Amino acid sequence: MKNDEPIDEKKQVEESPKSVLEQIIHEGARRLLQAAIENEVAEYVERFKEVKNEKGHRMVVKNGSSPERTLVTGVGPLTIRQPRIHDKREGESFTSAILPRYMRRVPTIDKLLPVLYLKGISTGDMASALESILGPDAPGLSANNIVRLKRIWETEYKDWAKRDLIGKHYVYFWVDGIHFNVRLEEPDTNRMCFLVVMGALENGKKELVAILDGYRESKSSWLEVLFNLKQRGLAEGPRLAIGDGSLGFWAALPEVYPETREQRCWVHKTANILDKMPGSVQPKAKEKIHDMYMAPTKEQAFVAFNSFPSLYSTKFPKACECLTKNKDVLFTFYDFPAEHWIHLRSTNPIESTFATVRHRTKRTKGCGTRLATLTMVFKLCKQAEKTWKRIKGYRLIAKVIQGVRFVDGELADEVIQAA
Repeated sequence: MKNDEPIDEKKQVEESPKSVLEQIIHEGARRLLQAAIENEVAEYVERFKEVKNEKGHRMVVKNGSSPERTLVTGVGPLTIRQPRIHDKREGESFTSAILPRYMRRVPTIDKLLPVLYLKGISTGDMASALESILGPDAPGLSANNIVRLKRIWETEYKDWAKRDLIGKHYVYFWVDGIHFNVRLEEPDTNRMCFLVVMGALENGKKELVAILDGYRESKSSWLEVLFNLKQRGLAEGPRLAIGDGSLGFWAALPEVYPETREQRCWVHKTANILDKMPGSVQPKAKEKIHDMYMAPTKEQAFVAFNSFPSLYSTKFPKACECLTKNKDVLFTFYDFPAEHWIHLRSTNPIESTFATVRHRTKRTKGCGTRLATLTMVFKLCKQAEKTWKRIKGYRLIAKVIQGVRFVDGELADEVIQAA
């Protein structure tokens, strides 16, 4: 090459050590997988080597290899040749635990598809996005396959929405109404509301309980959600439900689960109060509100609560009215274990999950159809559910279910003894 010949930067990148390293990893993975499959077959044949027919011939023997097949993996497509077994025993056949029949993608790839979709990659762009991750030779990544998978997700949602709830017991509910734009619906109905319920089980684990699409957060819509839960076997409601004060949920709840107590979300309450005050006052007012729900006892919380109107009622009566109208259900969490308070003061468990959904719909300017939106919401929640943390102090849940009384977060008996 002449000294003045331009340098081909693309060629340099292709021949870089990183590219070589990737090739080594890919080939190493292929060889390990091939060796594992062959070892599995050899162990199976060895296990039945003493099993013979009346002529003394072995009943389980190797029988060549199947045609090469390509398996899509996280390190790219791997070409594998699977050994075959001839099992002459009646009613018996060999099935590989490592590489089951008809598998074309490792399970993590199928999990990757909904993640990319939910992060804002459109169906048309999915193949090119996966190609850049898995390589250009990865099979089964066409737009049609993505559409087919979305149909599978729709079926998964419908089956999930009909699942049996007999034997389930939730100690807490978090509820919210999440709004989305649906581009291909009628103009007067393109603003959809999804009614979402998250629950905490007896072991402290959180799980998605219900998702229903509608057009408003009315009492009738929430009655449909709650009655559906009861009809599917959830005979007893939670001990406490947490939600925004504007929900029709609170009017519906007593008709289905009258024993469930109410706790308003302090994050929503704070935002609603500050919205009725000028920006210059908001930082100080927010501190006063914070003192209410972070007080160590209910008595101290009410002291902070009562001081707020005395400071702001003259100039900001609407803000004070917003605070005082829910006084009886703002401090219910004090009657539950103190270890649980961080989970009970707000609907943050739901809000944090749906922040991702809102980000996704913002990037794609809303979902195309109602069913596509519903599927997206469901798949995101089921993915997020795997990362939801167990409630702190979950061992105290048994006492909550038993109806043991708590005062300022402590067991009532212990409070009496301390007094």
